[in-house]
Amino acid sequence: MTVPQVILFDLDDTLFAHREAVATGILLHLNRVGGSFASADRSSASTLWNALEEEHYHSYLAGVLDFAGQRRRRAQDFAASFNVPLSDSEADRWFDDYFESYRASWRLHNDALPCLDALTTLIPGVRYGLITNGDPVFQGDKIRRVGLDDRFEHVVTSGALGFAKPDARIFEHACALFGVPVSSAVYIGDRLRTDALGAAMAGLTGVWLDRAPASAVSTISTSSPVPTDHEASGALQAAQLGVLRIETLTALPSALS
Repeated sequence: MTVPQVILFDLDDTLFAHREAVATGILLHLNRVGGSFASADRSSASTLWNALEEEHYHSYLAGVLDFAGQRRRRAQDFAASFNVPLSDSEADRWFDDYFESYRASWRLHNDALPCLDALTTLIPGVRYGLITNGDPVFQGDKIRRVGLDDRFEHVVTSGALGFAKPDARIFEHACALFGVPVSSAVYIGDRLRTDALGAAMAGLTGVWLDRAPASAVSTISTSSPVPTDHEASGALQAAQLGVLRIETLTALPSALS
């Protein structure tokens, strides 16, 4: 492939260990809150909290809820599963308390900084950026807290632009900020459709960071679960668009060389 001028990254679950922080944060929060939450099955509670984040965060991205509203709804729906009703103000406080535990668990994936260092050595003069679906203030706080603020020339957030990945405009906007054509940029993210396919359809080189290949469409064999039509079509589209697949960021430099 052509040596890229710009390498763009997703943030959550690509560089930043979001899922791990969520899982740790909600369990710490339940222990602190006590009451009916203290006796909750930890695995089921974590699964429910993750599902509610997917549901309500996507409502925020779609413009159905504002950023504070999606947090409030997550807290209310979670508490309701324990027969605990929360008013809007109570839900806001509940989420704020959870957030302290989540925030205390923030860290980068172990392969994040070594990957950036290896790419800088491999491709002298390469420039870096971030494209993330989320609120600019919230995502900016994460970036500073984990020490990434001096690593990226531009940070593009859906909350600031008004449209989110996989909309081609967010990828095109990022490339325009760097003053390079989309064909000169690479985008790496952990979601096949939102990140890798979205980037590839916009004209960038899309790279799918498949950190959990056992639960996603990766290698289809006789011992693998039968993929759904949606998954299979995504895998076929990825192949047609030349999407690269890696399982760790350690593999990215060789994939781009």
